[in-house]
Amino acid sequence: MGTMVTFTRPDGQTVPGYLAQPASAGGPPGIVMFQEWWGLDQHMKETADRFAGEGFRVLVPDLYRGKVADNRETAGHLSSGLNFGDAVTQDAAGAARYLREHGCAHVGVTGFCMGGALAMLAAMNDNAFDSAVVWYGYPPAEAGDPGKIRIPLQGHWSKRDEFFKIEGVDEIERKLKAGNVPYEFHRYEAGHAFLNPGGIGNYDRDDAEAAWGRTVDFFKKTLK
Repeated sequence: MGTMVTFTRPDGQTVPGYLAQPASAGGPPGIVMFQEWWGLDQHMKETADRFAGEGFRVLVPDLYRGKVADNRETAGHLSSGLNFGDAVTQDAAGAARYLREHGCAHVGVTGFCMGGALAMLAAMNDNAFDSAVVWYGYPPAEAGDPGKIRIPLQGHWSKRDEFFKIEGVDEIERKLKAGNVPYEFHRYEAGHAFLNPGGIGNYDRDDAEAAWGRTVDFFKKTLK
């Protein structure tokens, strides 16, 4: 089980976050994890704990500052009010610095749904990370060129995603190839948010376990 902590952003503001610690002492690799659009809910905490069980120290910034949605309308309202640029350049950067100051020589970034888009933005715009894993979500084209990414990138995508169309993934992949970005994409038959058993009803155990195993292996390889 993790605990709530407070860390400091580059601009001096303090942010709450959920910190999940691995059992082993020393300097484990770190992961900054972005939440789904629901907020820092129990599923996100359990996912962070699961990463910790694999040997990572994980910090999840509480982007909504204590608010958690229990329906799509509230989740949409909270996510639409989020400043994505601020979350990436300030919350994520502060979380990465916190992990490095607490013994993590290498730090990756990951996120789910809305958090997946934020993780890709962090990989595009921030040099605080050594690798990135994106789940389901991606930023709009006007947010920048994914071909600028210079760290190893892994992506997990839903072919039947009603929120982030697979055609958008294909376009991102073209830009990654043009930019010679070191990446690997995996496409699944499941729907959006297939890792979340309590989300919108698209949980798929086989695809979830396959994607999870690939994520853990990727981070262990790129953050060692």
